Amino acid sequence: QVIGGAGLDVDFSLESPSGRLLVSESRRSDGVHTVEPTEPGDYRLCFDNSFSTISEKLVFFELIFDSAQEEEEEEEEEEEEEGDAWTMRGRLERSIQMQALLRAFEARDRNLQESNLGRVTFWSAFNVGLLLLVAFLQVYTLKSLFEDRRPLRT
Repeated sequence: QVIGGAGLDVDFSLESPSGRLLVSESRRSDGVHTVEPTEPGDYRLCFDNSFSTISEKLVFFELIFDSAQEEEEEEEEEEEEEGDAWTMRGRLERSIQMQALLRAFEARDRNLQESNLGRVTFWSAFNVGLLLLVAFLQVYTLKSLFEDRRPLRT
């Protein structure tokens, strides 16, 4: 998820260890992907901002590794021994993940609001300055219309 920067978009790609492209997205602000690891090795995750050389981006991402089959077997054995403690632990871990995701959404919204506030403040100050300049020019023009430029006789 892109939480800061101009446009709030970025290119994303994921490649397998053999170099096969698994996921590719262009100019997205957020996304969720589930990939089954079919090859052993290091997968390549790439966030690309080369289309926007002027602005930088702030990106939040989270990797969740889920070896479901192994965990299910382990959890069944552990649940027999310790009961509901492990299910509670799993729920707490999921709660922590959701809070991190919500913090990322909040950070993106806060960055967007701060950017908008800066633009609104700049243009408001510019318009006030322009208004004062026009008011000064109007007063000067009106005064010059009523000045008597004839020479005085004494």
